[in-house]
Formats: sequence, structure tokens, C-alpha cells
Amino acid sequence: QVELVESGGGSVQPGGSLKLACTTSGFNLDHYFIGWFRQAPGKEREGISCSSPSDGSTYYADSVKGRFALIRDSTNTVYLQMDSLMPEDTGVYYCAADGPAALPASMYCSGPHSLLAHWGQGIQVTVSS
Repeated sequence: QVELVESGGGSVQPGGSLKLACTTSGFNLDHYFIGWFRQAPGKEREGISCSSPSDGSTYYADSVKGRFALIRDSTNTVYLQMDSLMPEDTGVYYCAADGPAALPASMYCSGPHSLLAHWGQGIQVTVSS
């Protein structure tokens, strides 16, 4: 059974950093797309960083490029390192997975999110002074 569990959220001041973790089980992460999405208050869910082994690509939304980094390590956990956080980064962050991956990362992040097979429960990130 596929399971995704997010951790590492919380409150931070503008300019600060957080590192989210998505612990996965029930599938081979080496063959699956994995991505981070967020939903800010009053806004639609946005794909912010996605990684696909189909072509080895990693995608970042313009809103986080240069500040966030998606990190796959040798275990079953994927991280989202978030630096230089801004109040507009506030929202609920979700990790999602689907596979076996057949598309570039950008298409998973920008496509219809409702089609992605597996989601975590979400975790709150609040950036405020």
C-alpha cells in the first residue's frame, strides 16, 4: 500500500528556512514521479517542485526558483529545502507521487493534479513576522 507522510512544517519568520520531508512506502521511488504542491489560503493548489526519473528532470515554479530545492536521497524520503521564505509561501504543502513515471517533471507539476494517484495528508507552513 502506497503511503506518503509529510513532516517538518511549522512557523518561521520571513527570510528563514524550513526543510520538509516526505517519507514514502509501498513503491519504488526510483521509478516514480514525486512532487511538492502547496495551497495558499484562497488560492488554487500549485505545483512548486517536481522530479521525474523518466528523463531525470526537476521542475521548479517561478515563484520558488532559486529559493527551494527538491532533494532525493538514497532512502525512501524526499525533501523540500525552503530558504529565504516569504509570507506568500504560507500554505498547506503536500507531496504527491505517481508512476511508473512516463512524463517530464514539468508536466506532472503543471498538469491536472487530480489525476495524480497518491497524496500525503498535507502540512502547514506559516511565514509571518
